[in-house]
Amino acid sequence: IAVLVLILIKVAIIDPTDYIDKEKYYSEESHLRMSNIRQAQILWEKKNKNFTDDLSALINFVKNDNDVVNLINGVDSLTNKSTNPFEILSNGSFVPESLMYSPKSRQAFILKIDTTTTIDTVINVRGQILKVDTTIVIGSNYYLESPDGYGTIGEVGNLKKKHSASWE
Repeated sequence: IAVLVLILIKVAIIDPTDYIDKEKYYSEESHLRMSNIRQAQILWEKKNKNFTDDLSALINFVKNDNDVVNLINGVDSLTNKSTNPFEILSNGSFVPESLMYSPKSRQAFILKIDTTTTIDTVINVRGQILKVDTTIVIGSNYYLESPDGYGTIGEVGNLKKKHSASWE
């Protein structure tokens, strides 16, 4: 009977608590990593005037761009606080390589950008077409999704939600 009670306690109390703790960790860690991707996208846009859908390029940018490295290592001269825009992960540090993968499934985060095509036709007073201008804009907005269902940031078709996270 004592063995059955121990098994019941393990199955009914310990295992669910362990599962809840793991899910909480995965959710929080995913949100931290996705927030860091958002910060990297903001820095990328400031430098390149658009967003990227290439996580590897974004990681290399964070690791190798002098302005970003100076920002990560910098200190504000007035407040004496760090200028690092990135969140510290659960392990106590920021690692650029963490931007690539979701902590639960180790699958890459889903990152997409938009492409907008604008066609403008110039017509004279007689109704004749003088020219047709086509403008293609790539990367004016982005969408980031956790492959494990822990949230999203942005929305490709809606500029008002450019940096908004589903969990905030």
